[in-house]
Formats: sequence, C-alpha cells, structure tokens
Amino acid sequence: MLFQKSHTVLFDLDGTIVRSRDGIVDSIHALLRDLGHEPDMSIDLTWVVGPPLEELIGHVLAHYGDDRVQEAMALYRKHYESAGMHKTPVFDHIRHVIETLSAEGVRLFVATSKPRHLARKILHLRDLVHFFDGLSGARADDSGAEKPELIAALLREHNIRREDALMIGDRRHDISGAHANHVRALGVLWGYGSREELVEAGADALVSQPSELLEAIRQQFAAADAHPHR
Repeated sequence: MLFQKSHTVLFDLDGTIVRSRDGIVDSIHALLRDLGHEPDMSIDLTWVVGPPLEELIGHVLAHYGDDRVQEAMALYRKHYESAGMHKTPVFDHIRHVIETLSAEGVRLFVATSKPRHLARKILHLRDLVHFFDGLSGARADDSGAEKPELIAALLREHNIRREDALMIGDRRHDISGAHANHVRALGVLWGYGSREELVEAGADALVSQPSELLEAIRQQFAAADAHPHR
C-alpha cells in the first residue's frame, strides 16, 4: 500500500533506532564505582534499557544494599552525557527505514523515556534529527518519563489522530503506552525486550529484523484502515 500524508509513526529510541546498551551499562558501572561499589559483572543489565531511569536505578542499587537513588541518578547523568551517549550506533537498516518513510510523506516522531535534550543530541550525533517532526521525552531531571503520557503529549500537541498513528518499540512500556492511547504498536525483536515480554504486553505484531520493518509498517496501516484499533 501507499502511505498517506496523515500516516504517523512514533519511534522509541533506545533499542529501536539506536543500539544503546553499552553506553547505558558503562554509565551504571561508573556510578556504582563512584558510590564505592565494585560492579558485579556477572549480572546481565540488558534489561535496564527502556524503563524510566529512577525505576531502573533503584533496582540496580538494591542489589548492593544501597538506597542513594537521587545521588546515583545525578552520577549517571554525568557519565552518560560525557561518554555513554556517544556509544549509540544506529541499528543496521534503520536509517533506510526512516529515510524512506520521510520521503514518502509519513510524519515521524520520537517518544522516549530518555530526557528530551539527550535524545535530541543523540539524533543530532547520528544525523537523524531532521527527519523527525517532533520529539517527546522526559524532563532534564528524568521526571515525566512514562510512555502513556509521552505518547499522549505527541498526539495532542501535533494534532495526530490515534487511528493514523503507529508506535514502534522494543519494550513492554512502548506497547502499553501506545495501547493506553488506543494506538497500534509494533514490537521489534532486535532491541532489549524479549518476545515473551512484547507478546504479553499485547503487541499488534512483532518484527524480527530491521529489514522487515517497512513492510510491517505498511501492513499495520492497511489493517488500521480496514479495522480501526479498538
């Protein structure tokens, strides 16, 4: 099918557009050292990519019997902005997807739990920011990071009809955030959420490889035209 000018795609950032695990995990290990802990390298921290920062920092610190969440968040921001955010390569083929959607007239937005200013910097670093019509992210202090509210803000501020929108993300937060706003959601399997997590969250479809994403987006808009979501 051909895209329509009203069609709108909302992208998650970490784990969907950029491979951000290493920069995030390195920043967590650095803050733990700052707090006097030796990071336990046997723990797989892949799960930390996606949830709001305060939530994930609290879980990480609990393993070390530490409750200094606010101090840890400040340390994380310092390490991430100085080094971590530079370790965010774009997933293979995703640039092509974004360029094609933009060229065909689809409106593109980013909805991320990452602070808005950092998300914009990362898009600038990867020469992608000019493809997007808007970005919804957390505030600088990491508050306001819940996906339902972030997606709702985009829909409201940019006059996006929910039946014309599609959310794409790798974690349950992306799926549940979209569905809370009655928006269809594609779960992607190259990021940091499991198939089980995305199925349980109720993803409208799953995509295994970035090279399959364009066709999956076309299929979702065709399904939306035939059977409006909820």
